[in-house]
Amino acid sequence: MHRFLICGWLLYGGLVVQAQNTESMALPYRQIPDYPEDYSSGNILSRLIDGLGYRYYWATEGLTGKDLVYSPSEGARNLLETLIHIYDLSETIVNAPQYLPNVRPTNRSELPFDTLRHRTLTNLQRTSKLCLGKSADEVAEFSMVFQRGEQSSEFPYWHMINGPIADALYHTGQIVMLRRAAGNPINPKVNVFTGKTGQ
Repeated sequence: MHRFLICGWLLYGGLVVQAQNTESMALPYRQIPDYPEDYSSGNILSRLIDGLGYRYYWATEGLTGKDLVYSPSEGARNLLETLIHIYDLSETIVNAPQYLPNVRPTNRSELPFDTLRHRTLTNLQRTSKLCLGKSADEVAEFSMVFQRGEQSSEFPYWHMINGPIADALYHTGQIVMLRRAAGNPINPKVNVFTGKTGQ
């Protein structure tokens, strides 16, 4: 696949992807929200998603076209492809509390980087709000449904925790590693423990 970087615009597989600093855009998770009121099941899930959102925000803040095409080795998934995968995971994550099916296959290759980032963060914020305040019984009603053509399969929400949510955290860490290897590390003042970033 041919890739060219031209004046801040990335020609990727025949598609133009704008790589720019989106700090000025009104995106969620620049810092982690305040604590929920208690440790109910839904609130714990909400906080877990918020933590993912904060990590993803800063892992993707200030990425460049050069970063997006960086791959650690021939044939390995590059940074942009990893972002596409995280977006797919965010769609699965936000669908479960709404009882919406995940239709397969999907094709996200034409989405610009800024759109991927905005939609991923928005999906995570929406999920957090959907989980907030939910009881254990209400969370038990969340369901993961996958649909491919006429066939569908359903899984209990337990699989969401050890599957897509954990997977999204894992791949967000990969973004941090890949951009560092590409020569553009994340802001050193990011503090994932406090969920705040120093000036």
